[in-house]
Amino acid sequence: MYSSRMTTIQKARRVRGCVRLPGDKSISHRAGLIAALAEGETDITGFATSEDCHSTLQCLRALGVRIEINGTHVRVHGAETEASVFRAPARKLDCGNSGSTMRMLAGILAWQSFTATMTGDASLSARPMTRIITPLAQMGARIEARDGRAPLIITGRALLRAISYELPVASAQVKSAVLLAGLGGDGRTEVIESIAPTRDHTERMLRLFGASIGVKRRADEDDKGDVISIDGGAKLYARPCCIPGDVSSAAFLIAAAVMLDDSELRIEAVGLNPTRTQFIRTLQMLGADITIENQREESGEPVGDIIARGRGRLPAAQGSRGIIRGAEIANLIDELPMLAVLATHVTGGLVVREAKELRVKETDRIRAVVENLRRMNADVEEYTDGFAIRCESGLRGAHLKSYADHRIAMAFSVAALTASGETRIDGAECVAVSFPNFYELLASIIEH
Repeated sequence: MYSSRMTTIQKARRVRGCVRLPGDKSISHRAGLIAALAEGETDITGFATSEDCHSTLQCLRALGVRIEINGTHVRVHGAETEASVFRAPARKLDCGNSGSTMRMLAGILAWQSFTATMTGDASLSARPMTRIITPLAQMGARIEARDGRAPLIITGRALLRAISYELPVASAQVKSAVLLAGLGGDGRTEVIESIAPTRDHTERMLRLFGASIGVKRRADEDDKGDVISIDGGAKLYARPCCIPGDVSSAAFLIAAAVMLDDSELRIEAVGLNPTRTQFIRTLQMLGADITIENQREESGEPVGDIIARGRGRLPAAQGSRGIIRGAEIANLIDELPMLAVLATHVTGGLVVREAKELRVKETDRIRAVVENLRRMNADVEEYTDGFAIRCESGLRGAHLKSYADHRIAMAFSVAALTASGETRIDGAECVAVSFPNFYELLASIIEH
C-alpha cells in the first residue's frame, strides 16, 4: 500500500480490526508538566510517543527535572520540598514543533527565579504567542519576543499577581498557561471562557495532583463558557497516571471506517473527555454509525471503546446540520482537516465557518485543505474563515503536499484510501509529530 517512505497510497476496499492508539498528546503534555511540580515520583503509563510530547520532557530535563523513559512508561522525579525547584537552563529550551510545550511551560516559567529562552522550529516560530504574553505580563513576568512570536525570553517573578483574565480566543493552551502561572500567584487567579468551553485536561490533571480547582458557570444566559479558578501556592503531590488513547488520533481511523463501505473498526481505551468528542458527535449527527462501549474513568478522565462502521455515503445534512460554526469549532479545531475530507462523502457536502484559527496552526490549514481537495476533484469554495466542500463524483488520486503538517498528512492519507487511482503525499513523515506509527497501524486494518 505504501512506498518505502510511506507516501504512496492506493484505494482500499474496507477497514476491519481492533486497535489501541498511542497515549493522548494533550493529556501527556500536562501529566509531564504537572508531575514535575508535584512532590514525589510520578509514574505515567501510556505516555504519548509523539515528538511533541517528548519536546516537553526534554525541556523539563533541561530545567533540572530527572525523568526516566522506558517506552511509554515515564517516571518523573518531582519537587522534594516545594514546587519552584527548577534550575536555570544552561541552554535554550527547544520546543520543536509543539505549541503546547511552549505555551503551557511559559506559564510555569513565569514564576521561576531565573531567565529562560524558549525556541522552536520554523513552523512554531511563526505561530502567535501574544495570546500568552499578554496575561503573563499582567501577572508580572517579563517576556521578550520577536513581533509576538518565538523565541520567547522569559524572566520570572517569584510571586506573580493573581488576575482575572477573559480569554480573547477559545484556547485551552492559553487557559492552561494562565492556570499554571496561577500556581505561583499571590491569591486566586481566574480564567473566564467567554467564547466557548475548551478542553479541560489541565483542570482535571491539577485536581488529580491535589490542587483546588474552582469551576462555575457564568451567570448570564448568553455566556458560553466557565470561570475556572486556582489558588496560588497550591501543594501538588505525585499520583500514578494512566494516559488513555488519543481521541484526536482516533478521528482519522474513525473517518476511514465511516467512509469505506462494509467497514467495522473497534478502537479500545480511548479518552472520551466531552470537550474532545465533538468530532464523534458531529459524525453521529450526520448519520455515521458510531457507538461507545465499556465506559469508565481512569486518572480523572473518561475512557471507553469506540466502534465505527461504514455504510457508504452519509445522507445529506439538513438545515443547520450542514454548517459547522460557532461553539463547535473550538472543540473540533484539530479534527477539521479530517472533517473536511469526510465532507466529500456527505451528500450535498458541508460548510465550515468561524474557523479562522486554522490559518495560524502548524500551517495555514484552510489553504492546505482547499488546495489538496481541489487536486483530488472536490468542489471547494474557500472563505477567510473556512470552506464549503462538495464532491458528488468521488475523489481521484493526486500528487499532494503535507505542508509539513501532521494533521494534513493524516487527513489526506485517509482521503487517498477512498480515491480512485494512486495518491502521493510529499513530506508525510511529519506524522511523527503526533502519531509516529500512524502508517503501520493504518496498514494493519486496511483490506484491498
